[in-house]
Amino acid sequence: MHPCLSCGACCAHFRVAFHWSETDPFLGGVTPAAMTEKLDPHRVNLRGTNAKQPRCVALTGDVGRDAHCSIYPQRPSPCHALVPAWEHGQPSPQCDRARAAHGLAPLTPETWLDPDGTGRRGWPRSA
Repeated sequence: MHPCLSCGACCAHFRVAFHWSETDPFLGGVTPAAMTEKLDPHRVNLRGTNAKQPRCVALTGDVGRDAHCSIYPQRPSPCHALVPAWEHGQPSPQCDRARAAHGLAPLTPETWLDPDGTGRRGWPRSA
């Protein structure tokens, strides 16, 4: 299983702010407007992420156990931009920071070597 499907730390650590046009179907936006709230004249944020203890309204499950995004195909640009540490061979300070805030160990390059215990390298791209 892809580590993001058991993590969710980023969804319960960062404010997810983006341009309102990402919610407007006429402009090509796909993020559900009903899941956002106005942040300023140009940006909205996913509900729950502007709280003192953020938790995105789209996050389902328990952080660190069985968390996942309920709108994954429709997630906004900041969510697309935050990649898990070492998934593509690069560190991710944001991923590390979010995981640490929830008491989770950072991902390592070894996390990606044999993810499902089958001897196959890498993750299926379905996550």
